[in-house]
Amino acid sequence: MLGLTVIRVSPTVSMSTHSQPFRTRFAPSPTGFLHIGGARTALFAWLIARHSGGQFVLRIEDTDQARSTQASVDAILDGLKWLGLDCDEGPHFQSQRQARYQAIVDDLLAKGLAYRCYCSKERLASLRERAIAQGDKPRYDGHCRDAQAPVAGVEPVIRFKNPTAGKVKFFDHVYGDIEVANSELDDLVIMRSDGTPTYNFAVVVDDWDMDINLVLRGDDHINNTPRQINLYHALGVSPPEFAHVPMILGPDGKRYSKRHGAEGVMSWRAQGFLPSAMVNYLARLGWSHGDQEIFSLDELIGAFSIEGINRKAARFDVEKLTWLNHHHLREGDPNEAMDELRWHLNRLGCPTTDDIDLAALLALQAERLDRLDAIAAESAPFFVDFDDFDPKAAKKHLRPVALEPLERLLAKLKALTTWTPEVLQSAIQETADELELSFGKIGMPLRVALMGHGQSPAINETLGLMGQDRSIARIERAIEWIQDRVGEHGA
Repeated sequence: MLGLTVIRVSPTVSMSTHSQPFRTRFAPSPTGFLHIGGARTALFAWLIARHSGGQFVLRIEDTDQARSTQASVDAILDGLKWLGLDCDEGPHFQSQRQARYQAIVDDLLAKGLAYRCYCSKERLASLRERAIAQGDKPRYDGHCRDAQAPVAGVEPVIRFKNPTAGKVKFFDHVYGDIEVANSELDDLVIMRSDGTPTYNFAVVVDDWDMDINLVLRGDDHINNTPRQINLYHALGVSPPEFAHVPMILGPDGKRYSKRHGAEGVMSWRAQGFLPSAMVNYLARLGWSHGDQEIFSLDELIGAFSIEGINRKAARFDVEKLTWLNHHHLREGDPNEAMDELRWHLNRLGCPTTDDIDLAALLALQAERLDRLDAIAAESAPFFVDFDDFDPKAAKKHLRPVALEPLERLLAKLKALTTWTPEVLQSAIQETADELELSFGKIGMPLRVALMGHGQSPAINETLGLMGQDRSIARIERAIEWIQDRVGEHGA
């Protein structure tokens, strides 16, 4: 936090007089997917708004038209929807507010609080190089601050006249009291030469117009806050309160990024994670409420407070996320889990009809597997016929020695008038006893016959879910497959 003096105070002692309820916002730039850091920021802002009975506003900061895309907007909206972070207002788009920004700039120019700067890129680069060489912080020297004459052929930028004396002091709900001397701040550009507003200017106008009274964002914006507070004062309005959230680190202690495998929020859906598990994990990533680890959404809303946000950067831990996912699969909302499983199965081309009890399947598979992508992949044979048996599983279990056990069991299964896991267990056990075989000697060939591979829930439960007609057809197919191999190679 270059140039800032941070006075550390206990996060439980608030030195501001904040007003409830909080009206917060999430304001991403549509230049890519909704990443983990942005999702956590959105979640924290959403939770404090919900906890305080306030509102959550969504704003798309798309003034950088060269990099902003509709695909990115869609990715952000999809990610927020998947996480369940509904907005009370928005999305607002900065690109649709150009007239408002221009009006504010014109007013600041008329009042002498801003000025046109004609300095060339070469001059600014030279200033920067000189400052770095002298060990100083690069800053604009105010060359055009006092009525600089227009330069022919040069479209100027507009700079804000930052105060040159005094200090900016503000309370941050995470970092405590912060102050910075105005002499450390230069005259920032608020309007580019092409007429588009800069971030530090547009965000102030937006938060003012949208009645935001708490700005919760990443701590990489702390350096921007003093500049923005001076802009608020120049506009004659009170700044909102601020809470800056520490960054997220990867396993190596460095900022979490693409080199750690950081991807968009929706990629975690594709990897089989539940939105409830992701929300639970992100909420605990830098926030605590005693020793509690597992939260429902209602519990998070009830417990969340800014004071619980930790100043220490949190590390992203996929193992812990996976552990939480497994818990929510087994203990969480079954309707959410079934909806997500249905999504995964449909991606694999599996029509989820009423023929298969999805809730029962999920309950069985979640005992063994901790992600929905794996559950869907292993469960696909319940919904669609497989082309061929897995070669390794077939070689190991669909051998000639399995032929008689499968044929005997098939006869019993065809004769059944009741198709329940208990009855099916008895049929398998009776066959094993008759042939003096261990249960597994029948169970594994049967599993490969039914699933095409060697993985499934308990074999009697697998038969029960598969249904009588499909189970019989698949066992007959396996028997025929073994007979063909015996014919090819001899008994």
